[in-house]
Formats: sequence, structure tokens, C-alpha cells
Amino acid sequence: MAETKITQVDNPLALEHQVCFALAVAARSVIGLYRPVLEPLGLTHPQYLVMLALWEFEPVSVKDLSGMLQLEPATLSPLLKRLEAAGLLRRDRSATDERSLAVALTDKGRALRNEALNVPPAIVERLGMDVDELMDLHARLTRVIAAAKESGITGTR
Repeated sequence: MAETKITQVDNPLALEHQVCFALAVAARSVIGLYRPVLEPLGLTHPQYLVMLALWEFEPVSVKDLSGMLQLEPATLSPLLKRLEAAGLLRRDRSATDERSLAVALTDKGRALRNEALNVPPAIVERLGMDVDELMDLHARLTRVIAAAKESGITGTR
């Protein structure tokens, strides 16, 4: 007797067919690969994302950094405090707007960038995937993020 394969149409609630499940597991799995690579730098994955933004755009306001990282300021603030305590950045009142905090790297934070240059190739190696394949995945995920934002549903910035 031939086995009947249940399709997504037959069972739209099948766990293995859920985009949200695949994204959640992929995110946890990939972030897990970063942990041992970032540990020697003294960074967690969220802190690494903050540093990436600062290496590219510093100085930047907390508000703008929050937008870049798509994090609420209340989530970003503890990350900045820990990075400041580690001597990697400083937060100062903006010279042009006393209500705004500007975030800038310290010399130690700028120097850490040289060590961080080893992170992307280490992750590519750990994943064992072709760079072109990863760039295609990145483009597709960026489209998913944009589509979620355009839906107007809260939870995305």
C-alpha cells in the first residue's frame, strides 16, 4: 500500500510547514554559532550588532541606533550600558540637542573592529555554506522583513 503524503494544504498547521518555526529555529541556530566566535571578543550577539552599527556609523544618536538595529530604546539601553562599562563606547549628551544621547566608540572599541574582521569568515566556515547562497538568503530575509513591516502589524520597526 502506498503511503499518503500529507501536504501543507491537507494540514496547514503542520509545524514543519510553518515559516515562523523555520525562522525561529534558524535564528537560534545561527546565533548559537556566533557565541564561541564572539566570546574571545568579550561580546554577546546583541552587543556585536551594536558594535557593527557603530563601526559603520558612529557617532550616532541612541534614537537612530535603535532604528538601525530595530530595537526598542528600552532594550538597547542595557546593551549600551554594558558596552560602556567594558570601555568600548561612551554616551554623551548631544551638543545640538540636550535631550538626545550620542553614542561614540572609544579607542578600545575602534580597535576591537580589527579582531571582529575574523567573525564573518568564521561563521561562513561554521555554516559550511557557499557565500553566494548566504547572500541570496540574506536578500530573501530582507524581503520578508520588509513585507512584515509593510503589513503594518506592530512588533516590527
